Amino acid sequence: MATATSGEPRWSEWRRPRPTPAQQRRDVWLALGVVLGGLGMTVLVSSMGAFAFESPPSLTEQLLWSLAVTAPLVVRRRYPLLVLLVVGAVFIGAQTRQTGDSFVPSAALFLAIYTAGAWEPNRVVARWSRVGVVVVMFAWLGFALVKFLIGPPHPFSSAAGPLDPVLASVLHSLAFNLVYFVGAYAAGEVAWVSARRQAELEHRAEQLRRSQEQNTRGALVAERMRIARDLHDVVAHHVSVMGIQAAAARRVLDKDRDLARDALKQVEETARVSIGELRGLLGVLRADPEDGSAGERAAPDLDRLPELVATARGAGLEVEHRTFGAVRPVPDAVALSAYRVVQEALTNVVKHARARRVDVRVRYLDRAVEVEVTDDGRGGAGRPAGGFGLLGMRERVAVHGGQLEAGPRRGAGYLVRATLPTTDPAAPAEPAATEPAAEERAADPVEEHA
Repeated sequence: MATATSGEPRWSEWRRPRPTPAQQRRDVWLALGVVLGGLGMTVLVSSMGAFAFESPPSLTEQLLWSLAVTAPLVVRRRYPLLVLLVVGAVFIGAQTRQTGDSFVPSAALFLAIYTAGAWEPNRVVARWSRVGVVVVMFAWLGFALVKFLIGPPHPFSSAAGPLDPVLASVLHSLAFNLVYFVGAYAAGEVAWVSARRQAELEHRAEQLRRSQEQNTRGALVAERMRIARDLHDVVAHHVSVMGIQAAAARRVLDKDRDLARDALKQVEETARVSIGELRGLLGVLRADPEDGSAGERAAPDLDRLPELVATARGAGLEVEHRTFGAVRPVPDAVALSAYRVVQEALTNVVKHARARRVDVRVRYLDRAVEVEVTDDGRGGAGRPAGGFGLLGMRERVAVHGGQLEAGPRRGAGYLVRATLPTTDPAAPAEPAATEPAAEERAADPVEEHA
């Protein structure tokens, strides 16, 4: 099919695909049914003597005509134009021989006209071939009516209507054939248009799927660039501190060795934290090139969570903010990611949850910090499943090797819980404090789905 310069197919030049093997098998079964019906009808009509014409040929010849007019339907969708021409020619031949049954041959001709309209790839050929067959059929009908009018008069012994019986017979034949051929033509045209619209819908659905994939990839790239900018600020801060401490150690090295030793120890600790954060930065290839902002920018951290809580309260929510465990400093990048997770979770509550109460909890574990946001809203209903916000949270948590749980709670509401390591996994473990609120955290799991 031709394609416009914009990439959109030219639907006016659309060609219907060839029939599938399953459709071809259905054609075989349909043709077999029509053939058997034609043969059976011929036998019944001959047995009753209710012939369409007064002098039919022998029963054997009638059966052969019935077989000849119906058998081509086996390949009607593979060769629609050829089947139309063959069935039309055999139909006129059977009428010329005055076979006894005209019902099944008429059904076969109807199917042939319909199929040519529905399946012929060349629409110009499909249109004029059907018009040509209809014109020939009406010419044959006119010839038959002329013979009827100039032949021996029909008795019409039971005529009782207001019209002349001869006129009524002519009008009946014309009206019946007009409805018959117009119906066959229109049915084929509607079937072809329906198939084209189905193809358009499938094309639009595929375009939508690709667009959604591109949007998702774009959102992930944008989120990674934002992560890269935030982590860049944190790492730059550590490098600056290391430079200052190293310079101080150099200046006092000959005067105060203890002070120099403390400065170098601070450099060592800062370097260890910075390297850990750089490992998370390896997956982010570059920052946003269009970000031309200058100057230093303070990255938000856990100390600014009360500001988020106040904002959520301003939106009409009842928000409770609690902290468990001994509060201690955590790496800046971890604090930033924890802040972003809480920020996105509260945003989703305000936008989608229709909740009344929200609980924000921060837990300081022995080797990790955990943030949790729960609400009493609609659970999974109405929330953007697999949306960009959830993808961004997973990206942030994955940078630090953490874990994210997000989903409906058992009962009602929604839960978002992120666990972010605060120490280098390769570093030796320090004496661990008792994990705070372990029982309280385990009491509110995410609902599990099969």
